[in-house]
Amino acid sequence: MGREREATKVAYTVEQLVAFNRYNPDILPDLENYVNDQVSSQTYSLDANLCLLRLYQFEPEKMSSQIVARILVKALMAMPAPDFSLCLFLIPERVQMEEQFKTLIVLSHYLETGRFRQFWDEAAKSRHIVEAVPGFEQAIQGYAVHVLSLTYQKIPRTVLAEAINIEGLSLDKFLEHQVANSGWVIEKSQGRGQLIVLPRNEFNDPALKKNAADSVPLEHITRIFPILS
Repeated sequence: MGREREATKVAYTVEQLVAFNRYNPDILPDLENYVNDQVSSQTYSLDANLCLLRLYQFEPEKMSSQIVARILVKALMAMPAPDFSLCLFLIPERVQMEEQFKTLIVLSHYLETGRFRQFWDEAAKSRHIVEAVPGFEQAIQGYAVHVLSLTYQKIPRTVLAEAINIEGLSLDKFLEHQVANSGWVIEKSQGRGQLIVLPRNEFNDPALKKNAADSVPLEHITRIFPILS
């Protein structure tokens, strides 16, 4: 309980620093420490991290490659939010050419294009970068499930296993959890093993999308009329 109060106090202090000293280079050490705190506590503040990257632009000699790498890994973990691109925009091109940053850019591209097998293969070669940030694997697995749920109503077990990089008993436990908590259903498919039935939504079911489009909330219509007139 005491640790939770302490974490809240630290976060509040950093938010105050960012709000009132956004372009003051004196807060660089505080923001760098806050990045490390985000890593250890598995929290996240895009605003604070962007503020630090902006300050690095004014004080390039003070830039820490390790801190920047951690910011980018945390941004990857926030997908599908566009945080990685927002952070990358503030990082000089000469810095992006460093090997670890080129690797992270490749990983980002694989995630954006849904090439999960290539992503996990590349991530395995760069464990020293991604495993420095706890929760990375779980965050990417969550993103992969998000993408699959927007695309498919049913997926073979093998496709899911490749996307989230889990197999065997670990995958069985994962599926049990999703069936119990997320409305997944497991079907037996003749000659194809298990099929996972995902909850219907307006993205993976055109009929739901049509119904959603047909039922425009009244308050939205009333907002349109003044614009048209």
